[in-house]
Amino acid sequence: MTEPTHSSTIAGWREWVRLPQAEIDWIKAKLDTGARSSALHAFDLEEFEQDGASWVRFGIHPWQDTDVDAATIELPVHDRRVIRSSTGHTQERLVVLMDLVLLDRSVTAEVTLTNRDEMGFRMLVGREALRNGFLVDAGRSFVGGRAPRAIRRRNRGRA
Repeated sequence: MTEPTHSSTIAGWREWVRLPQAEIDWIKAKLDTGARSSALHAFDLEEFEQDGASWVRFGIHPWQDTDVDAATIELPVHDRRVIRSSTGHTQERLVVLMDLVLLDRSVTAEVTLTNRDEMGFRMLVGREALRNGFLVDAGRSFVGGRAPRAIRRRNRGRA
C-alpha cells in the first residue's frame, strides 16, 4: 500500500504574512482555525462605485500600536457579511478578496475589514484561507522564519 501524498504546509499559530496588493511585505498574523473568514485591521473605509461595481478604499496600519507606514488600497467589494466575534457581538463587515503570501505560498483569501486596534494582531488568517493546503501546529510560531530585527522592532513601535 502506498502512502498518500500530502501537499500541506505546516504553519505556526502566528506567522509573518505579505500583502502584495497593498505593497506590505511584513504584517504579523494570527492563524485561527476557529475563525471562518480572515480579518484585517482597516480604517477610513470609503465605498465608491467604479465601472458599475462597488469598491472600497481603506487604510492599513501594518504595525501594532502605531500608524507608521500606513498603506492605502482600493479593492472591489466581494461581499457583505454579518460576523460574530469571539465575544458574541455581531457586526456587518465588507469582504474583499486579497492575495496573501504565507510561508512563501500565495493564496487568495476572503478578508473582512474591521478595526482591530484593540486586538493583539493586525491580521487574522481564518480557516477558509488555511484550507488551501496549510496545517496549523498550535505549539509552534513563525515556522516561515522571523522577520528581520528592524521589522520586529518597528512592529513593537520602536523605529
